[in-house]
Amino acid sequence: MSNQVTVFVPRETSAVSLGAHDVAEKLAAVENVNVVRNGSWGASWLEPLVEVVVGDDRIAYGPVEVGDLDSLLEAGFLTGGKHPLCLGPISEIPYLKNQERWTFWRCGLIDPISIADFQAHKGFAGLQKAFEKGPEYVLDQIKTSGLRGRGGAGFPTGIKWQTVADTEGEQKYITCNADEGDSGTFSDRLLMEGDPLNLIEGMIIAGFAVGASKGYIYLRSEYPLTRRVLTKALLAARDSGWLGQDIQGSGFDFDIDIHIGGGSYVCGEETAMLESLEGKAGVIRYKPPLPAIEGLFGKPTVVNNVVTLGSVPLIMALGAEKYAEFGVGRSKGTLAFQLAGNIKRGGMVEKAFGLTLRELIEDFGGGTATGRPVRAVQVGGPLGAYLTAEQLDTPLDYEAFAEMGGMIGHGGIVVFDDTVDMAAQARFAMEFCAIESCGKCTPCRIGSVRGVEVIDRIVSNEDREENITLLNDLCDTMIDGSLCAMGGMTPFPVRSALESFPEDFNK
Repeated sequence: MSNQVTVFVPRETSAVSLGAHDVAEKLAAVENVNVVRNGSWGASWLEPLVEVVVGDDRIAYGPVEVGDLDSLLEAGFLTGGKHPLCLGPISEIPYLKNQERWTFWRCGLIDPISIADFQAHKGFAGLQKAFEKGPEYVLDQIKTSGLRGRGGAGFPTGIKWQTVADTEGEQKYITCNADEGDSGTFSDRLLMEGDPLNLIEGMIIAGFAVGASKGYIYLRSEYPLTRRVLTKALLAARDSGWLGQDIQGSGFDFDIDIHIGGGSYVCGEETAMLESLEGKAGVIRYKPPLPAIEGLFGKPTVVNNVVTLGSVPLIMALGAEKYAEFGVGRSKGTLAFQLAGNIKRGGMVEKAFGLTLRELIEDFGGGTATGRPVRAVQVGGPLGAYLTAEQLDTPLDYEAFAEMGGMIGHGGIVVFDDTVDMAAQARFAMEFCAIESCGKCTPCRIGSVRGVEVIDRIVSNEDREENITLLNDLCDTMIDGSLCAMGGMTPFPVRSALESFPEDFNK
């Protein structure tokens, strides 16, 4: 009907957990209302964020609970009427307006599983250009863009792809590591739930560039809604000829399967993920050989995370130089920073590298949820160093963080106010490692257990100086002797807490 009103209600995990399904169901029962289930814009603090199409605008309301709908409808919600929950046009919300959206620009904007909606917003334009220009052009574009792995390691994506392309092999694979396990991280999930066809397009382009015909998405088992959205998107892509045999008459074959992870944090490490994909226990492999040369089932394999692959289609569509205009130094492009912990406005913020932690926490996050001063910030997940309030003006780029012994990792930022016990946080890091260790190497498996015991003795003031020396020696052993980042980086949060907040270890 021509007089139908389109209302967007997110089908995204955090929104659903806050009642979005109930809101959508009640709105769908209203006469002349067409409910579209979109993804999230990333403003988690406003979820469920409901939008009404009024003329050329989408008027936002949030956070909307099912109990708010009667008053919203009475206030003329369907024509953009004023209400305490009205936020104005979605495009004018400062939290969103002040971002630099690249990878996530369609998230929240479209119906995630509609091929027509996707193509109306540059969907598959990057893939079509890849088919026209050829694999070498794709490889050159990815190298020129400066895109680095967004899963945490920051390795140049173009070099990895070139290695796989140059390695002989009758069968090659593209694997997407969607085992998003770092504390305070959810950008992979937001992209897969809000724009899954973008990830699919990125994987097809990667396969075309390196000569791979099969892809796997290794999906975190704790993401059941993501699995349902991805499954529907894969079916839609196959049904429309964008996935499978002879894609769009190009002569190129590529298909993707979803593999559900085993619930192990270590499977976020590329070789442990490959072991799990092969049906084995998620235990890390020795390197070399690198997965790019001998990866899944011993074949040349690309291993990238969701945001890395999701950045590729627009690089191809708009050009590598356009992407490289964002960022600073060797940190090119944008990153989805995720604000969590003690933060007033939690959510995802996509910005070019180079802004400061303070800008993210204060300008976007609104400071702490408690209103108390920030005391510590952990960047890069549970293996990331703790930064002090005096370090908030540090620019967010890979090299600046490496110089100060930290890492940006997957872009997770967890904020703590001045009530935090940093000795307890240091103990948690060692305890987390002890629980999640795959057990393959002694420094990680045993060192983390001993680390918990040593921290307990320090806090109890038992042979304090000797145990501080012992803890530092233990950290050196774990850094130098562990086979992967699980044990090798656990000392980062421990040492940063001990060095920057020594008073918390003396009670």
